[in-house]
Order: sequence, then structure tokens, then C-alpha cells
Amino acid sequence: MNQHPTTEFITSLIQEGEFFKLKEALKKFEPGEVVELIEEEEEREQLIIFRLLPLELATQVFEYLDLDIQRHFLANLAQDKITDILNEMSPDDRTALLEFLPDELVRELIQTLSEPERKVTLELLGYPEYSVGRLMTPDYIAIRENWTVQQVLDYIRRHGGQSETLSVLYVTDSRGRLIDDIRIREFLLADPQTRVNELMDNRFVHLQTMQDQEEAIEVFRRNDRVALPVVNSDGILYGIVTIDDILDIREEEDTEDIQKLGGSEALDEPYLTISLPKMIQKRAGWLVVLFLGEMLTATAMGFFEGEIEKAVVLALFVPLIISSGGNAGSQATSLIIRAMSLGELTVGEWWKVMRRELLSGALLGGILGAVGFLRILVWQQTGFYDYGPHWFLVGCTVGLSLVGIVLWGSLSGSMLPLLLKKLGFDPATSSAPFVATLVDVTGLIIYFSVATLFLSGTLL
Repeated sequence: MNQHPTTEFITSLIQEGEFFKLKEALKKFEPGEVVELIEEEEEREQLIIFRLLPLELATQVFEYLDLDIQRHFLANLAQDKITDILNEMSPDDRTALLEFLPDELVRELIQTLSEPERKVTLELLGYPEYSVGRLMTPDYIAIRENWTVQQVLDYIRRHGGQSETLSVLYVTDSRGRLIDDIRIREFLLADPQTRVNELMDNRFVHLQTMQDQEEAIEVFRRNDRVALPVVNSDGILYGIVTIDDILDIREEEDTEDIQKLGGSEALDEPYLTISLPKMIQKRAGWLVVLFLGEMLTATAMGFFEGEIEKAVVLALFVPLIISSGGNAGSQATSLIIRAMSLGELTVGEWWKVMRRELLSGALLGGILGAVGFLRILVWQQTGFYDYGPHWFLVGCTVGLSLVGIVLWGSLSGSMLPLLLKKLGFDPATSSAPFVATLVDVTGLIIYFSVATLFLSGTLL
């Protein structure tokens, strides 16, 4: 048995100029292994390795490479090599690459495609950017309902090599309209003379060419499929979308939501490759908005300046009070956005959310209020800090304020994403810092209002 070549061995062959041996050694690698090998090498070595790959392996490797490396290869490989690879690539992966290239280069590359591939690529590029049409591939197996199982199997042997997946076959009528989908196992287990229409149940799940990609994610999740057919408004089968493309989109959506939750715009590129000016542009806007929001906190503090002068002890608990409300709001926001993303709740269920947050907010506030009161009690009784003769009223003020502020934070954090969704905005824009800033201002009002209620006639 031939031993699998090591990365060190491949590198040594490049350095020694043993390109014939290198070409033979690379044939023993799987596509994923070649990708890892290329990513570890410098640009010159990357080109050497890629040029020596057989066409089929080169195409598979190219589809998995990072966009920057793909661009590097397109700029440095011979035109005939590029043409062969683009023609061999699956249409959906080729379209994904072309979307990120300059228009001039896209036009030039499209001209290098074969007639059938050029037609498919232009059709895919004609769909809206975030539509299912951009994800679909026309490489599937379509059969007719009057065929026998044996005819279907023979057809698969002749044409199945070009299909993206063979797990499901699609039944179409004479006009190309989708009428059913049948798993391949049904054909493998059926009698060869059985007709396709005898295996049909006329129940199938499909996507629309103009449907939003986020909706497609939810359809895949609900139906547990590895591929789904895509039809136009007339029901004509145009292609299929496979789970690998959906997983890529889901990763992009989750990344975007997480970045927005952190209080910045979503980055269009990986963190280490995005330019510094663009990074500043993405983050500065929200920071300015949040800073202006926090100015309202200073305004609120100024409004209660008289109370603070009379009872300086109240100022000691301001950071504690406002941070607790902000934390509660951030928790609620994150939970609600994630639940909406997973389809666990809809905007129409806002009342259920409000009831849960009213109860949980009150209980959480009660827990923090008790801890706050206990802290003042222990510090006072042990002599660690003297809160004055009215320490008990101060403790009640802090404890009750925490109940109100945490309750308000939970309600605000849970309702804001639902409100944004109802208005047609992205719920993820109700970021945790944004909610925290909102609760900070209102938290101060609640705190000093409770203080006025408890301490009037004593400290105030």
C-alpha cells in the first residue's frame, strides 16, 4: 500500500523542483486535503500546486478555496485553465464566485464559458441578490410518471453523473411542471416493472425562484431535507437547492445577527481582511448613536442633581442600578432574537412574550433587589460602611428600584425586537448596547422616583 504523502514531503518536492513527482503525489490527496495544503503555502507555491492538479480535482478544490485565493488564481492562471475550471464548476458555486468579482472581470469570464454553461450562469445572475434563484443549480434528475422503475434506473446510469444529488428524483409533466418528488430508496426497493405513478403520493415541498433565502433556511429546517426543488410562478421546475448552500447562507445570517447584536453594522468581509477604514465606518455610526443616547443619562442625572446633593449616598448605587437594568434588557433581547431566528415565536405571539417577561422580570428583579438590600444590611451591620441613620430606607430604595428597573429592562428588551420586526426592520438592530442605553436613562428616572417616595422627609 502506498503511503499518503505528507505536507512536508509536498513542500520539499516544490523546493527541489520535482514537479513530475509532485503531480503524481497530489493525485493521492482528497479535495479537502489539497485545500488545507494550499492555504498553508505561500502564493508562489499555491500556484505551482494548483497548476499540477488534474482538472476534476482542481475544480473540486477551487470551489472550496477562500475568495481571496480564488481571485489570486484567476489573475495568474492561464486562460485555458480558468476556462476549463469555470466550465466544470457547479453553476451555483460559479455564480457565488462571480458575484464577488468586478463587473469587467465577470463579463470577461462569462465569455469563456461554453454555450450551455454561459446560459445557465446568466440566468442565475439575473435573479435578485438574496433570492433562492441565486442558490439553485440545474443539475438534477427529472423523470416522467409513466416510466418504469427500470427505465428510471437506466436513465440515472446514463445521466446521473452530472446531478448535484441523487437522493431525490423529481417527477415532471410534459410542460416541465413539478408534480412530485420521490426518494431514490423507493426505486431501489421497488419491482423494476413498477410505474413511477404507482410510487407517487403527490405531496412535495418546494421553493420559489424569487423567494427570500432566509425563508428557504426555515423550509429546510422544518422538513429536514438535503435538497429541495425550485419552481417558478407557473410551477415549472428550474433547479434544486442543496443543504450545503443553505448552511453557508445560515452561517452568513448568524454572523450578521451576532455582529449587529454587538452594536455594529454587519461586516462584509472577514475580520482580519476587512480594511481599517471600512471597519471604522461599520462601527463608528452605532458608537455615535449610543454615545448620544448616553448623554440623556447625564441629562437625567442633572435633573435629579438636587436629590443627589441632599443624599450623596444615592449616587453610590447609580452604576449598580443602571447596569442591572441594561443587563436584563440585553438578556431578553438576545433570547427573543434567537427564538425568532429559530422560528420558535412570531410577532403575533407578543402577548405571550410580555406575560412571560412580566413574571420573569419581576422575579429576577426581586432576586437582585434582595441581594442589593442584603449587601447594604451586611455592610452596615459589620461596620464596613456607614450608610447613616436611615440605612434601612436606603436599602428599601435600592431593593425596590432594582425590581422596577429589571422588570422594565426585561420588557423593553423583549418587546423592541418584536416591534422592529412588525415595522419591517431587522430585529437584530435592537442590539444589546442599544437596549442597555435605553434602559439606563429610564432606570435613573425609576431609581430617583423610588428614592423620592421612600426618603422624603428624611434624607430628601
